[in-house]
Amino acid sequence: MDFYLLLQFFLGLVAIINPIGLLPVFVSLTSHQTETERQQTAKVANLSVVIILLVTLVAGQLILNLFSISIPAFRIAGGVLIIFIAMSMLQGKLGEVKHNKEEDREAAAKDSVAVVPLALPLMAGPGAISSVIVFASQHRDLQSMIGMGVCILAFGVLSWMIFKTAPVIFRVLGKTGINVITRIMGLLMMSIGIEVIAAGLKTLFPSLA
Repeated sequence: MDFYLLLQFFLGLVAIINPIGLLPVFVSLTSHQTETERQQTAKVANLSVVIILLVTLVAGQLILNLFSISIPAFRIAGGVLIIFIAMSMLQGKLGEVKHNKEEDREAAAKDSVAVVPLALPLMAGPGAISSVIVFASQHRDLQSMIGMGVCILAFGVLSWMIFKTAPVIFRVLGKTGINVITRIMGLLMMSIGIEVIAAGLKTLFPSLA
């Protein structure tokens, strides 16, 4: 089992989903809830993310085969999407990319926001799903699949712990601190996206290598 691969996969999930950057959204969506309800929302949201990503890890390749999509083509498309989200993070407009104002109003009217919009599409969005499918398509051996599954579970625990302490973290970092972290994550995401696109182009056009 390649430890560097698993570390890269885990850090990629952290950068793409960026649970710290989502803290302001989490706090605002759960502002009407009691502390107990807020903790339950955090638990359900992160459990949903883990389930979505595990299903993607196992069945992602089957979905590509169903639509006759090649891995290099999907890799390039996923890389472009990751860069698009990264640009929005660097510009401080992440929320506008992942959900629009109408969806915000609909979410505010619902009692439970754990699954929609928190888990999907805010956390387990197109960028995270694309990343999981690309990694899984490159490493189909049993050990790597189990390792990536463990990484997804570990990310779920980490994200849940961050959400669990959301009010404290938000007070300590403040809006400015969270904005800085979001932009750093955006820069890391852009680097990941460029690497993914480069790998796809090299496979489609071997002469570029």
